[in-house]
Amino acid sequence: MALSARLELRQSQSLVMTPQLMQAIKLLQLSNLDLVAYVDAELERNPLLERVDSEGAPDRDEFGREGEPREAPAAEAAGETGFEGDFEAGVDGGSDWMATDGPPTVDAVSSVLDTDIGNVYPDDTGSERNAGLDAGQLSGDSWSSSSRGNGGEDYNLEAFVAGETTLHDHLSAQLTLAIADPVRRLIGQELIDAVDEAGYLRVEVPVLAERLGADPAEIEAVIAILHGFEPAGICARTLAECLALQLKERDRLDPAMKALLAHIELLARRDLAQLKRICGVDDDDLADMIREILALNPKPGNAFGHTVIQPVVPDVVVKPASDGGWSIELNTETLPRVLVNQVYYAKVSKTTRDDGEKAYLSECLQTANWLVKSLDQRARTILKVSTEIVRQQDAFLTHGVQHLRPLNLRMIAEAIGMHESTVSRVTSNKYMATTRGIFELKYFFTSSIASAEGGDAHSAEAVRWRIKQMIDAEDPDDVVSDDAIVKLLRDAGVDIARRTVAKYREAMRIPSSVQRRRQKQSL
Repeated sequence: MALSARLELRQSQSLVMTPQLMQAIKLLQLSNLDLVAYVDAELERNPLLERVDSEGAPDRDEFGREGEPREAPAAEAAGETGFEGDFEAGVDGGSDWMATDGPPTVDAVSSVLDTDIGNVYPDDTGSERNAGLDAGQLSGDSWSSSSRGNGGEDYNLEAFVAGETTLHDHLSAQLTLAIADPVRRLIGQELIDAVDEAGYLRVEVPVLAERLGADPAEIEAVIAILHGFEPAGICARTLAECLALQLKERDRLDPAMKALLAHIELLARRDLAQLKRICGVDDDDLADMIREILALNPKPGNAFGHTVIQPVVPDVVVKPASDGGWSIELNTETLPRVLVNQVYYAKVSKTTRDDGEKAYLSECLQTANWLVKSLDQRARTILKVSTEIVRQQDAFLTHGVQHLRPLNLRMIAEAIGMHESTVSRVTSNKYMATTRGIFELKYFFTSSIASAEGGDAHSAEAVRWRIKQMIDAEDPDDVVSDDAIVKLLRDAGVDIARRTVAKYREAMRIPSSVQRRRQKQSL
């Protein structure tokens, strides 16, 4: 068969991912913080975009048309927020480091051993700067506008607020006073840089010795010096070492206490009988030793400054309506508002000279129009999905988590006529504020557990809540086992296996019945 060239006309359908479509999809899954950052970047890149303030007026410039500073909106000046209230999300599963198998970790015991040291270490970085000021310079006249030398403007008092001392700064200051040898000081600084926020040394001596070309014995000697720094227990490598350093400072590290720290995993399992045999003490002495350990701080580094956690800001607010239903509103504080400056576009388009400038201006206009449209479509989609979630989970909002219905993405997608992937993107990193707390939209999607009587299925989250309620209400003398929980749930119409109960209990960090019995008997 001879090869030849020919023309053919074919008709087909295909999905083309244009840059605008990819942008719209990307905006759907962004959180409110990421969305604000994205819009800010677009405002800097596109001259045709302008921000709209809270009063609906374009924020074209930081100055008004006549060169006067633009007044801040009343809500901004008063520091008002768009939503108030204290919300709690989820079910607190509780934790007890005494009721875990295996050697206890730092995080496992922090809820019990954490204590508020209350040490305040003021920042002394400004001591040299203020050393030349005498009493006359700090008199009342020194705060007048004539002596400021800044054109009569008021002082910015926030510029004089002392910065928060970090753990590394505090340890470095002690290192300068404790070690004079430059080699040891270099080793000490490397060790301090390897200390985590909790105050533990996270580096192996052989690894550090190889990296620095130092003698491991020399590094161990420097570590011994760091162990004497404040706060007590700092630069420890294990939990037992951290507690031992604090007990040593209190002069309570006797042989019995050393034996207890060497077998601290038995204390976590509440195996008090074996601890008494190992330590060679009676019940009263062991109780005193345990009380001393509970008074220690397993995370001494937490007394110093660390990164502030950003609070969750809800994207959707759900409130009771006057007709007995629910009012669903978008939180306008999280929605960036931008407009396309058509006046500026018309003015600049008249001055364009070549095709490159026209193409750039046309691209900016198209991008700006698409961004405004995408932001509006994003808000509408979030509101539509949230409304359907509220309709499906009306019993949860009214009566509580025990009435949470099984729900998946397909049910919401079919109800609102969208694809499951779109619903998944909308519910990612989005939060809803309700009368029962702030919940991530993903929280309302739970798997189903069949009913023992052939009725409606039960939500997995509701079953977990029932398990926790049963364990919280158990008699100390009659601790319910997993088999007993399975029987109680089946009597209540929930068909569940024992391994599922154990999985849910472990996910809520609730110890087994044997561990709970030991714990309650020792109290």
